[in-house]
Amino acid sequence: MSEVKNARQVQSERSRTALLDAAAAVFVESGVQAPVRDIATRAGVGVGTVYRHFPTRAELVTAVYRHQVDECAALAEQLLAERVPPRAALCRWTSAFTDFLVTKHGLSDALSSDDPGLVDLHALIFDTLVPAFASLLEPAQAAGQVNEDICALTFLRAIGNLCIVGPGYTDSDARAMVDLLLVGSGAASAGLDDAGR
Repeated sequence: MSEVKNARQVQSERSRTALLDAAAAVFVESGVQAPVRDIATRAGVGVGTVYRHFPTRAELVTAVYRHQVDECAALAEQLLAERVPPRAALCRWTSAFTDFLVTKHGLSDALSSDDPGLVDLHALIFDTLVPAFASLLEPAQAAGQVNEDICALTFLRAIGNLCIVGPGYTDSDARAMVDLLLVGSGAASAGLDDAGR
């Protein structure tokens, strides 16, 4: 009996993973408001299966981005463990975070939504990424490479605002603006040498 239960759990987890992968791909193409049927079709399941795993869109959106947020946090730990120079580490992490934001069309809409179900997404991003960013910002400030008046939360909000793409403001425009923000903060030189670009 327990073998049958374990097999069902494994199958359920595979189905959930397939749904998350499909939803991530659809969100990149069409944003977080994409029809659930598009996600179901991409995953090769019925719409009912999507709702069985994720009863609300907010739960689906949060689940899709949780893994990617965790990857950003892990990158900060990796850069610290590898003893990457503070300014270069800050620029590399900011570049990865910017890529995450500009390729996830609709994430900014989800974050600015009044949907109470997306409170978890707000908390996930702020509770995970603000400390990760601060762990890189503070050494750069201590080394005199970044303005000491900058706080992690404000800096991340500025990056987030710069990454809201739309008509006449593309992904490359957003990246260029974040680069200017880094230069203005002292985190990068005008040539962006420390960012590896």
